[in-house]
Amino acid sequence: MTERKRTPWVVGVSGASGTPYAAAVIRGLLAAGESVDLVVSRASRLTLLDETGIAFRDAHWREDLTQWLARGADGKPGTFAEFDGDVRYWGAGDLAAGPSSGSYPAKGMLVVPASTACVAGVALGLSKDLLQRVASVTLKERRRLVVAVRETPLNGQTLKHMVALDEAGAIVLPASPAFYSGATHIQDLVDFVAGRVLDAAGVPHRLYRRWEGELGSARSGG
Repeated sequence: MTERKRTPWVVGVSGASGTPYAAAVIRGLLAAGESVDLVVSRASRLTLLDETGIAFRDAHWREDLTQWLARGADGKPGTFAEFDGDVRYWGAGDLAAGPSSGSYPAKGMLVVPASTACVAGVALGLSKDLLQRVASVTLKERRRLVVAVRETPLNGQTLKHMVALDEAGAIVLPASPAFYSGATHIQDLVDFVAGRVLDAAGVPHRLYRRWEGELGSARSGG
């Protein structure tokens, strides 16, 4: 296994709707020159197939990831260029994978999108698959953990789990797009959420127009 130039971010993709958010975050990390360790849960493969038509396969993950990252939020192929960067993939059932240990170098973990089942599993420390295990490791090692929750409405139990994650040191970031940046396409709304995830991780990007204190500036083009 070749030595990597940069300590990676782990990106965990759970089974919640919102696979375009994950794609935008991965593209943003690679554009910033970051390395990525990718964990795609079994449930997320069904969501990815439903939302994009892509069947994500362990044995052909690079080919499938290339197709996924090239698609826009509207599902149109070829919207983005073929990805270029350092990505390492770990199977969701591989509990002996590198990121399952605290001694494995990682900057932190971004779970996007995060289902309520994933939130519960991490909050309770269940480690039922590699995604949950890596999130638990991230917390115990006091690394940055960003959990982009994609569900509505939220019941009391999930809210308690979110509070538990916050108290454990995670950043709970609901996938809630804003409209002040002048969005004109669904991709703009996706990129806003992805940008906020990267903001929480401290990764520079240009995915959305930031608020500058001037009302109506996005509409006027100023």
